[in-house]
Amino acid sequence: MLGSLSLRRMGHPDEIAAAIVFLASPAASYVTGAVLDAHGGYNA
Repeated sequence: MLGSLSLRRMGHPDEIAAAIVFLASPAASYVTGAVLDAHGGYNA
C-alpha cells in the first residue's frame, strides 16, 4: 500500500487532526462546500 501513496508513508494522527482543527477554526470561515482530501495522494 505504501507504494501507492505519493508521499510513500502513512499519515500520522496529528496530520489528520491538523486538517480537522483548520476546518473548525475561524481561519476556514470562507471555506464552504469543499472536500479536503487528507489521504497522502492515495487514489483508489
